[in-house]
Amino acid sequence: MPTAVISTDFKLPCRQGKVRDVYDLGDSLWIISTDRISAFDWVLPNGIPDKGVVLTQISRFWFEALPTPNHLLRCGLPEIDELTDRQRADLLGRSMLVKKAEVVPFECVVRGYLEGSGWREYQQTGSVCGVALPKGLRQCDRLPEPIFTPATKAAQGHDENVSFEYMANQLGREVADQLRSQSLEVYRNGCKLAQERGIIIADTKFEWGWHGGELILIDEVLTPDSSRFWPAASYAPGGAQPSYDKQFVREWLMASDWDRDSPPPELPDEIVEQTRQKYIDVFQQLTQKEFTA
Repeated sequence: MPTAVISTDFKLPCRQGKVRDVYDLGDSLWIISTDRISAFDWVLPNGIPDKGVVLTQISRFWFEALPTPNHLLRCGLPEIDELTDRQRADLLGRSMLVKKAEVVPFECVVRGYLEGSGWREYQQTGSVCGVALPKGLRQCDRLPEPIFTPATKAAQGHDENVSFEYMANQLGREVADQLRSQSLEVYRNGCKLAQERGIIIADTKFEWGWHGGELILIDEVLTPDSSRFWPAASYAPGGAQPSYDKQFVREWLMASDWDRDSPPPELPDEIVEQTRQKYIDVFQQLTQKEFTA
């Protein structure tokens, strides 16, 4: 399966992220979700077949299911004569045409459960990004209420967790309050639907942008790349949970002898296939549709 890096002959401004290629069409953007996978701020040498299709179709599902304004115009291809039949077949399921927006320079992270960097910080300080939490919580415990913990958007290297007050100082209190309120609302709405389908959304990150004077959801939303998804049936706090997301790849890398400072190793075929299946499983469980590549 191709990683969906299309011909450089196109005379279109292009920005390539770790996972997505974004083409400027003038009045809109063309976002292509590739099969690339990143971990620990590295793009791994081999991708996960069909991953870009799954990410695009899960985002589409949420953009259409949630009442929150978003950037999606339609899933599909732009009118570009240079596209070959092969390219059209490869890119159709992984392409979105979206509104242009002025990107808010913060990741809007919402945590409903205590895991990852939040769990590590809680063990040291009893709080997460300045939000004090009750004593005695265990790894992966559900929090009394979801918390909003923003992070800076790093062009290179790690995003950095920051306090809400820091974000408010940068953006203004009114905008910060709006981002927090809307992020928590999207998370709660998503959790409700996912829980009905046997999935816990432990935490997630949203990106927002300004379009026509309105804050809208942009990029992706509630996917296995931006969220922790746990099967509800096996949820047992007190330790790490089985997951539907790319944590599976992170754990394989952590168990390897890779030092995280040099180029990462290639994923074994069995890890690639198991990861692909996790992405497909969460797509099918969430959308209640069969996945077809």
